[in-house]
Amino acid sequence: MPPDNKPYDVIIAGGGLAGLALSIQLARSGYSVALLEKETYPYHKVCGEYISLESWNFLEELGLPLSDWNLPVIHQLLVSAPNGESIRHELPLGGFGISRFKLDAALAAIARSEGVELRESVKVTDMRFERSLFVVQTSNGVLYSKLACGTYGKRSNLDIKWRRKFTFSKSDRLNNYVGVKYHVQADIPDDLIGLHNFRDGYCGISRIEDGKCCLCYITAARNLRESGNSIPAMEMDILRRNPFLDKIFSTANFLFQQPVTISQISYERRTRVEDHILFIGDAAGMIPPLAGNGMSMALHGSKIAYHCIDAWLKGQTARYEMEQEYIDRWNRQFGKRLWVGRVLQTWFGSERRTNSLLNSLKPFPKLVTFLIRQTHGEPF
Repeated sequence: MPPDNKPYDVIIAGGGLAGLALSIQLARSGYSVALLEKETYPYHKVCGEYISLESWNFLEELGLPLSDWNLPVIHQLLVSAPNGESIRHELPLGGFGISRFKLDAALAAIARSEGVELRESVKVTDMRFERSLFVVQTSNGVLYSKLACGTYGKRSNLDIKWRRKFTFSKSDRLNNYVGVKYHVQADIPDDLIGLHNFRDGYCGISRIEDGKCCLCYITAARNLRESGNSIPAMEMDILRRNPFLDKIFSTANFLFQQPVTISQISYERRTRVEDHILFIGDAAGMIPPLAGNGMSMALHGSKIAYHCIDAWLKGQTARYEMEQEYIDRWNRQFGKRLWVGRVLQTWFGSERRTNSLLNSLKPFPKLVTFLIRQTHGEPF
């Protein structure tokens, strides 16, 4: 417990974008916050590292000097099919590139400066609601809080322990994916993000800080199995059938000795609250990377959660009312985005469909603009 032997106001499990942003907002309002992160900053994680400009003002309000970092601003989208068919289109709002290595560490420094008790290399093993308090079991002992939030990302052992429904879904086009990320030096325009499709997967590449590029792809786990569980073999035999990816992989300078990877990714529907735990970011619901914007959703979700939690901690609402308000506001903001993302995932999951879809969309640029807008929000 904190030094005064009182429970924390809020304990947050997971120090990614949602957890860090929420902790900063709560600490600035005077609440006692413990943020528990299993890794140690700075560290790399599987992520496309493209953020919609809808998040720019919010991140600067949190304290990030984005305008001083000379980050690449991205206004063009290039989408290619496995056979090389492609569409290049203006992004209605645009985005910017920054690595999670840089971004998360900077937010962690701000959180500490605001008074967040940030505990690194601490794994949360359970959260239980008992007699109006949460009992949080960790690798370093037991903590207590009035409220607990899960912001731990795409998948956690906690999801399985709590038997969250999406963990029991059979394999289909919405679950059992593998993510792979590299940082590379590549000859691509500063203002362009490329989304290159291959059989049962897609690869994004765009610039981040210091002249580097983030190359990150998501693929069905069966592609890896069919390649003898060899990532290089899968890249050679499957990804590089796309002419754009073949050129990138043959000419880029790969800066990691080994890629950063994650498995068992699922885009199935998830609940926002279970047993009084608020889920935020990817833990609340994931948009397929092809639709983009998962990072902005995590940040915006933290702002929604903060306002609901703040009112509850001030005694203005009951716990149930706070939870329902968070669910309702989250659904209004992101429900349509997730639905459109899942539809796009279905269309782009098939090699034949992707080839024909891009060819069909070329004569209709307004339709392309419409689809992009459905997966992006307004500045918040």
